[in-house]
Amino acid sequence: MGSLLVTIFSLAIILIILVSSTSATNVTHDGRAILINGERKIILSGSIHYPRSTPEMWPDLIRKAKDGGLDAIETYVFWNAHEPVRRQYDFKGNHDLIRFIKTIQDVGLYAILRIGPYACAEWNYGGFPVWLHNLPDIELRTANKVFMDEMQNFTTLIIDMVKEEKLFASQGGPIILAQIENEYGNVMEPYGDAGKAYIDWCANMAVSQNIGVPWIMCQQSDAPQPMINTCNGFYCHDFTPNNPNSPKIWTENWTGWFTNWGGKLPHRTAEDVAYAVTRFFQTGGTVQNYYMKLGPQFLGPCAAALPEWAKSRPCYDAPLDEYGNLNQPKWGHLEQLHSVLHSFEKILTYGDVTSTEMGNSVNVTKYSYKNLSTCFISNDNTTNDATVLLEGHNVIVPAWSVSILANCKNEVYSTAKVNTQTSIMVAKSNEAEDEPSSLQWSWRGEHISKSVFDGLGSFAAHGLLEQKAATNDSSDYLWYMTSVNLDKKDIIWSDDMRIRVNSSGHVLHIYVNGQNLGYEYAKTDAYNINSFEKKIKLKPGKNVIALLSATVGLKNYGPYFDMVPTGITGPVELLGIRGDETVVKNLTLHTWSYSTGLQGLDRDMLFSERALFSTRWRPSSGNFRINTTLTWYKTTFKPPLGSDPVVVDLTSMGKGAAWVNGMSIGRYWTAFVADEDGCSLDPCDYRGEYDSDKCGKPTQTLYHVPRSFLRDDVNTLVLFEEFGGNPSQVNFKTVTIGGACGKAYEGNTLELSCNGKAISDVKFVSFGDPQGVCGSFQKGSCEGANDAQTILNKACVGKERCSINVSESVFGVANNCMNKAKKLAVEIVC
Repeated sequence: MGSLLVTIFSLAIILIILVSSTSATNVTHDGRAILINGERKIILSGSIHYPRSTPEMWPDLIRKAKDGGLDAIETYVFWNAHEPVRRQYDFKGNHDLIRFIKTIQDVGLYAILRIGPYACAEWNYGGFPVWLHNLPDIELRTANKVFMDEMQNFTTLIIDMVKEEKLFASQGGPIILAQIENEYGNVMEPYGDAGKAYIDWCANMAVSQNIGVPWIMCQQSDAPQPMINTCNGFYCHDFTPNNPNSPKIWTENWTGWFTNWGGKLPHRTAEDVAYAVTRFFQTGGTVQNYYMKLGPQFLGPCAAALPEWAKSRPCYDAPLDEYGNLNQPKWGHLEQLHSVLHSFEKILTYGDVTSTEMGNSVNVTKYSYKNLSTCFISNDNTTNDATVLLEGHNVIVPAWSVSILANCKNEVYSTAKVNTQTSIMVAKSNEAEDEPSSLQWSWRGEHISKSVFDGLGSFAAHGLLEQKAATNDSSDYLWYMTSVNLDKKDIIWSDDMRIRVNSSGHVLHIYVNGQNLGYEYAKTDAYNINSFEKKIKLKPGKNVIALLSATVGLKNYGPYFDMVPTGITGPVELLGIRGDETVVKNLTLHTWSYSTGLQGLDRDMLFSERALFSTRWRPSSGNFRINTTLTWYKTTFKPPLGSDPVVVDLTSMGKGAAWVNGMSIGRYWTAFVADEDGCSLDPCDYRGEYDSDKCGKPTQTLYHVPRSFLRDDVNTLVLFEEFGGNPSQVNFKTVTIGGACGKAYEGNTLELSCNGKAISDVKFVSFGDPQGVCGSFQKGSCEGANDAQTILNKACVGKERCSINVSESVFGVANNCMNKAKKLAVEIVC
């Protein structure tokens, strides 16, 4: 009996070993591709940053990425989100990294984990916790023992968590690649030999973690083996890895650009993104990641706006917009490309390659595998189309485009020919049942304690302290207070006295003897308000000067970015006139008293549903304070009906922060409005290299409220207004599809959809050579013989989606088109 039990136990152990070994995924690489269980693969990936959305949103976002033809989701790991205080960790809610990776696995995709732990990512302080800056003898991102010990501690913590949940591919999990450091090669030179020693240490430290999948380093041309160096940028087809055994990987294909406070929403066309991706695979690329796949939002202070790229929301013009809607036509045009690339996976990763320069920036690349072939014809000319004679037939390739031909004969994809709809998204007013036409507000002023106006803080120092050192990033706000004693001879020139303050904070509020003199903010130079100068009135004896410095996030990029000072850097001076003489009294080296944070924000937490003093709000009737600084507002509302994304329109507000049911929906700065001129959205010429000023539109003022934040009945919105706004005009809306336009070339199928709603009307339709853009289509010089309006009405009206074959057999012969490529243009109303 005993021997039988031993035998059974042994068999069980063997079975467990066999099951675990068969569930593991072997990830390796050669010079052509990443190999999954020995098979070369094309990997199409997209970045979704878990803290920038809610856990309730993750499954839908990841499923949409998969439906769009992606194989993997890429994310950074954000150190300051997980370790805001040294050795105190946060992995709850939208910081739940493990849950996010498991969601990726549940949807059936791979994961690429960019541990860093420096991220950049248009994220506060590049993802570093500010307490690092304040450790004795530390230097960040260089061969400094204090920093490297902290970096290794956090990296090991993350890897051990992931290993414990068996989430690396070598354990049967979804993670097929991991990254250490991030874009260090761009800033490495000023660090000299210590920088090179640091990057070598990073590689050795990473390898020692034994994760069982390859490591990558982006933008690191001298990445030590076995690191795979990778490319970031708008275009990476000319990138070559630093080792012949490393595959060509593009970790960040920038689908657009981030959004500035006071800047436009940059727009990168679907044609140009597709061109960049197709050129990359034409030139041997096999792993490509969209940065971003989801246009992220900010849901908390870590995901803060940054001083140099001070974003309300760095939407990146991503294929999924910040609400999780499909950004058409970009999403659909790329989805079609992904399908084509996957269909040629064997040919592209195993085939023989020949490349032929045809002149005038035209190149033909042929992949041949067994009896199959695929040809890419690229035309990098920015103005002229090209006619290419290929294997006995002519192929017309538009300027700044790539055509893919199956068996080098039949065009199956052109980056310049968008055959998917353009969705027209609209924001509709709140349709909640029994919701009043305007919200009922209560308010209260931010309480500034008597101790501030008396110049008494929680600590004091000689001279001006740097804000990061004083606050440890516990608040955006820091009070600087000092006193000035004037005798009668000083008062002689006090009527002409002015105060001048130099600050590298982003906002400065000035109080003298308890009176608010106003505020100033950085308008052009993101790190320096420069000189704020204001006339003041002082009295004989003691005068208290209280300066409130506010930041909108911390610098996150560049060599020694952590050393860029924040806060009031000085000098702080009093200036006056005595006769013909200018008198300057320098206060910089005075004893200054400091107080971190604001009482309502950082102590009483008036945004919280559990806040104390909740009964001290004043009703809007009577003396309702609007357009004043440092004021709190609160209202209740019912959630809009339906399932469309909810937004709050803060156009009437100035600068501040917003919370729904105690949860942050981010900072706002709607008073910092973009100019109307400077660049355009429609039409946007996709031809030629993209830059962030090429196309765009003025910044939005709609702030996303995730549905998971809302209750079915009554919800609370709290605003902290810093500059002055009018909350009576604030309202809730839902973002939905109001219509769609589509253009498709002959031989394709045009699909139109109202995303679950019925198509109510066909506003325009033309088959031939229609002109114009969505919203202003016009018929061209030739038109199909059949009644296109009747055909579209019958096919589409009353339906949620419809498909139309674009051909003369459907729409009739289009005479007088001559050699023009015939296409169908449609505009529908949802």
